[in-house]
Amino acid sequence: MSVLGRLERLDRRWIFLAMFLVVSGPILYMGLTGKLFPEKVTATTQSVFDAVEAVPPGERVLFAFDFDPASAGELQPMATQLLRHCAARKLRVVCIALWPLGNNLAEDTITEVIHADFPQMRDGVDYVNLGFQAGQEQLMTLLTTNFRKGFPVDQRGRDTADLEILEGVRSVTDFPLLIDVGAGFPGSKEWVQYVVTGSGGKLRMVAGTTGVSTPQLIPYYPHQLAGILAGMKGAAEYESLVNAKIGGTPPPRYLEAQRRMGPQLFGHLLLVALIVLGNVIHFTRKARAAA
Repeated sequence: MSVLGRLERLDRRWIFLAMFLVVSGPILYMGLTGKLFPEKVTATTQSVFDAVEAVPPGERVLFAFDFDPASAGELQPMATQLLRHCAARKLRVVCIALWPLGNNLAEDTITEVIHADFPQMRDGVDYVNLGFQAGQEQLMTLLTTNFRKGFPVDQRGRDTADLEILEGVRSVTDFPLLIDVGAGFPGSKEWVQYVVTGSGGKLRMVAGTTGVSTPQLIPYYPHQLAGILAGMKGAAEYESLVNAKIGGTPPPRYLEAQRRMGPQLFGHLLLVALIVLGNVIHFTRKARAAA
């Protein structure tokens, strides 16, 4: 039997084995050597980093957790590093959620980052989690005129009028920067359409989103969106920037995206090779049939 014939009849289990090997190889390499694959930072990721760096220490930022555990594998690493970057720059962070389970993810991220590494930050003064509120686009529109009406109490039931971190906040435009990590609707696109566009340039926004959602946000960059973290690749790039900025040896929780990029890279390379091989087999067989 010819090589072409053998390839046409190749048991798919060999493909599964090949995928297992190319994915496990980088995992073993990084585990044994402690080395990570280098990241080339794209302009959209660098813009997110620069936007956070541009906010003066002591200013407030609004951080929206618009995703759930189903997309946390891709989005949680960027949310973790965004919160860490803000805390390291001594920014005061106001967390909200337009997705019901986003509230839990915000709490987990605060515990993982602020409670663990920035214990000097005070709840209600340097950071706060206002929790989840329903309303979607209607809530977004309300926040442009009456922020406290949209979030009358925080996650712990405290009146937001009594929180020091929200003193002087009447509208979402009183925040110099909006950070949205979103997996769909409502999310980054709606923040742009209902809030940023109507702010007259007063509100800057950066977004972290899943790879499949990124294309619909690209038209808004760099005007309505100052920067975009695009999927796991964007998370890994941003992770490398923040880790380099803070310095030292980061704990494993601050290396999640970079560690996942190696297996993803080699897995994608195998898929591309299989697609090319499949096309070669198809057109070779077609040419022989026509001869």
